[in-house]
Amino acid sequence: MNKRLYAALRAAILDGSIPCDSRLPATRDLAAELRVSRNTIVDVYEQLSAEGYTRSRQGSGTFVAEWAPESPVGGMHKARRRAVAWKDQGLSERGRHIIDGALASPHQWGAFMPGVPDLTMFPYKKFGRIINAWWREPKPDLLSYSYGGGLPALREVLAGHLRITRSLDCDANQIVVTEGTQQAIDLVVRLLGDAGDLAWVEDPGYWGARTVLRANGIHIAAQPVDQDGMCLPDEPGDRPRFIFVTPSHQYPLGSIMSLARRRQLLAFARRSGSWIVEDDYDSEFRYSGRPIPALQGLEADAPVLYIGTFSKTLYPGLRIGYLVLPRELAIPFQKAQAELYREGNLPMHSALATFIADGHYAAHIRRMRLVYARRRTMLVNLIERRLGKEWVHRDGSEAGLHVVMKLRADIDDRRVVAAAHRRGILTRPLSSYYVDDTHRRYGLLLGYACVADGEMTSRFELLMSSIAEAASGGIR
Repeated sequence: MNKRLYAALRAAILDGSIPCDSRLPATRDLAAELRVSRNTIVDVYEQLSAEGYTRSRQGSGTFVAEWAPESPVGGMHKARRRAVAWKDQGLSERGRHIIDGALASPHQWGAFMPGVPDLTMFPYKKFGRIINAWWREPKPDLLSYSYGGGLPALREVLAGHLRITRSLDCDANQIVVTEGTQQAIDLVVRLLGDAGDLAWVEDPGYWGARTVLRANGIHIAAQPVDQDGMCLPDEPGDRPRFIFVTPSHQYPLGSIMSLARRRQLLAFARRSGSWIVEDDYDSEFRYSGRPIPALQGLEADAPVLYIGTFSKTLYPGLRIGYLVLPRELAIPFQKAQAELYREGNLPMHSALATFIADGHYAAHIRRMRLVYARRRTMLVNLIERRLGKEWVHRDGSEAGLHVVMKLRADIDDRRVVAAAHRRGILTRPLSSYYVDDTHRRYGLLLGYACVADGEMTSRFELLMSSIAEAASGGIR
């Protein structure tokens, strides 16, 4: 009874049901009402007083303290505290920038969420057998922290895979396995940049990179993109420390950086002492023509840091990405990763290494490439048939996991996204990927990978209803 009564009174004090400075019932009265001994009530009151929830007044009784120790805001009782916005809660300027610019969605699965693979078609049984076999004879050293950039076996098979499929110039010692793209970007910026440095980013471009840059005090200069990729300014101005690009499939518009632009970018980086950060986020899914070689392997000793991920090819929750570094940076990055993040997850590294080495990874990509190509065609045909060809952004890449659907100037893409969400449809507004208002365009990123063939039409009709709701003049 003591514990239950204590817990009930404590909870009532914390949530404000018993306001501060309220007088608690006399011990005799409460004991009689609850039909327990007075000693039980006395013990509970003494415990609450010892913990600072109550205070006694000589000859007056026991009262709720004005300052309760575990109340939500700095110990101040709920009934007394004023409503305070999160901005007044001691967040740093950097923290406010992160929260103000947050674009990560609480919903990550469903039609037409961009950037998400079909998680129902992952080869769970094959992968599960590999994991179960590992756990039958676990290696104790792989259950501790990681050091050295990830499991050597995974780095070795990954280096071979990247040399063949992406034409990278690398070996296993140049690879650092990370917990996804965001951690890889953060590691690059922390080790190679200082607060006040400048970074060029594509406009539109990946908002996650901008978040990490700003969180580390890096200034951003938005560079527009065209059909050949990032446009380099005629007069560069201040030297950028970083140049963030997605050359094999520009995100989100989809263009491929031309060979001339790649050469121009590499030459500029060498002259200015800049680091090119190549984000190769979904290069495995190209549906026509030959694969586009990575920028990293175009020239020997290129000033390029290459980032890849398994989030698009396998599943995002795996949280495994990788960073391919110039040889002279490999050891410093390995040490810094262990120091900053205390890496682990080595059993999953081992399972993934086996999955790749046994050919299951390549087989899964081949299978999904056919599925996604078919779904992309279905979605493009739906847009063209219902709205017209001019509503589809033509990037010429025939690749990736999403299509950019253009909107008329009178249709706010953010309103469409909100209306779609109310119908259970997930998409992203193109306008949120821009930094510079002079470049800004409006449209929708429609992910087709996670939409089953049989659901594509019905889901698209719900999207059409959402567009009609948001359009000021209706749609034809």
